[in-house]
Amino acid sequence: MNIHIIGGGNLGVAIAVGLANFSKGNHITITRRNTAQIQHLSQNGITVSSNNIENIDQADVIILTIKPYQIDTVVNEILPHISNKIIASAVSGVSLETLQQKTKVAHPIVRIMPNIAAQFAESATCISFSEKNKEAGEQVVSLFNHLGTAIVIEEKLMDAATVLGACGTAYALRYIRASMQAGIEIGFDAQTALAIASQTAKGAAKMALEEKIHPEQLIDRVTTPQGCTIVGLNEMEHQGFSSALIRGIKTSLLKIKE
Repeated sequence: MNIHIIGGGNLGVAIAVGLANFSKGNHITITRRNTAQIQHLSQNGITVSSNNIENIDQADVIILTIKPYQIDTVVNEILPHISNKIIASAVSGVSLETLQQKTKVAHPIVRIMPNIAAQFAESATCISFSEKNKEAGEQVVSLFNHLGTAIVIEEKLMDAATVLGACGTAYALRYIRASMQAGIEIGFDAQTALAIASQTAKGAAKMALEEKIHPEQLIDRVTTPQGCTIVGLNEMEHQGFSSALIRGIKTSLLKIKE
């Protein structure tokens, strides 16, 4: 496929690198006004441009990884140069209906919410599309399945998906950071503590994904009566571990809906 990514920020770059490394045979163009910061992508066979419409007429899929305030400018710029292209929008808070109106109902629109782990083919990407654009939506799902998991959800959950799947990357990393800091306190050097904390989090996530059972059932395998695991878990709960995380996720969602 010919893939045209508009917006060479962290997310756009992560998608471009992931597709270049894990979905062979695609031609990828990524645009950013100041290309100096992404010029290194050309080493991956990715075309880097400061011009949003370069190669866009050849694109099969146009991926928008821009800020909401940029949407009108970008859409008005590219519309005269495209015809019946699949537009996959990662623009938070902009609905399918709004995007259809802005693109004059001339293109199949799909909403996506990947995260920056797409670079390593580990993104939890949420995707939404209307029934009339099902074929285009399925093509986008197939594309993002190369970058981790691609889950089709109702559009009304896209804001929630942004918080759980995209913001959630930062929440998970904050846990790893705290675990690393604790590791240093109990005797490890920083690099060793980071390696153990990161791999442990990865292993826990792998078990949850593979076994598809409630996390508490997996926790039960680690805890033993009067053991060190259960006292640690209980102390975390006494200090508000779970409730703080839940409140943080809900607060982020409220911010998106402002």
